[in-house]
Amino acid sequence: MVTLHRPAPPHRPYLPCTPPHPPYPAVPAGDAAPHPPGPAGAADRTLARDLALPLGAVGATLLVTALMLTGGTAHAPVAPAVFALLTVAVSLLARPVLMPAVVLVSWMFYDGFVVNQPSGLAFHPQDRTGLLVVLPAGVAGAGCAAAVRAVRRHPAR
Repeated sequence: MVTLHRPAPPHRPYLPCTPPHPPYPAVPAGDAAPHPPGPAGAADRTLARDLALPLGAVGATLLVTALMLTGGTAHAPVAPAVFALLTVAVSLLARPVLMPAVVLVSWMFYDGFVVNQPSGLAFHPQDRTGLLVVLPAGVAGAGCAAAVRAVRRHPAR
């Protein structure tokens, strides 16, 4: 067994850690250019943009639950409008590349639980109508959010 392992290296004395190169020279305070502060709440907006899709799915779940508890078929004309408003709200917060996913999740909840009660997805005329209501809502929300971001990024001089 001893012949299968290499011998351990000899014990080396402890040497304090020395940096491989000298520290950088100190820059006088007057020479350094100040960094502009980031926009207020930038971290919050980033977190909100990352969590928009999961929170939108939770919102759609709560909306479907409320519609089912109050009689889902009685709210047939109101449900697409409410889902469109939810899609706009989530698209405003989400990253622009997630807009198709936001629209798809919203349509799937609407189609699976409001239009087709046994939780099945289909593509009948009323299902297409729901998609044609939710899709422009998502595009409008993402477009408005992109316009607001462009104005914030390049304010008028």
